[in-house]
Amino acid sequence: MIEQIYNYFTIEMLYLWVNIGVLPFWMLIIFFPQSRLCNLLVASIFPIFLLSAAYIFVLYQSYLNSYDFLGNFNLYLGITNLADLFKDDLYLLLFWIHFVSINLFVGGWILKDSQKFVINKFLLTLPLIITYLIGPIGLFVYWIIRIFYAKSLSLYE
Repeated sequence: MIEQIYNYFTIEMLYLWVNIGVLPFWMLIIFFPQSRLCNLLVASIFPIFLLSAAYIFVLYQSYLNSYDFLGNFNLYLGITNLADLFKDDLYLLLFWIHFVSINLFVGGWILKDSQKFVINKFLLTLPLIITYLIGPIGLFVYWIIRIFYAKSLSLYE
């Protein structure tokens, strides 16, 4: 049975599961931010635990394929070296899981932070959707909205 599960989770299948798997969390964040289910699932460590398990599985697959982990440090030498790393499907999947995890974490943080300042959930929809698609810009849009609700600009929160 474990062999069947192992054979099922190819790189392509894991990529699809990661993409589909985060959608329910984002739907809860965007459409039901005040719900208890959202607080239990999204604002907890649960989604990060699932994505970490996928990340560890890909790392294990990389190890089995004799991936050159030390070669990853070449990414700091130039943009061409970074592009060479992305030619490997396993590395690309590791990057994608990393990206999806961080964006989901930031979306959860935006949700919790917006509840402290009682920001209108309809106003919050735009920065959350942008965070899902292009994380840093969504966070920036949220900070612009947050300044008006907090009535102050703090660089240390």
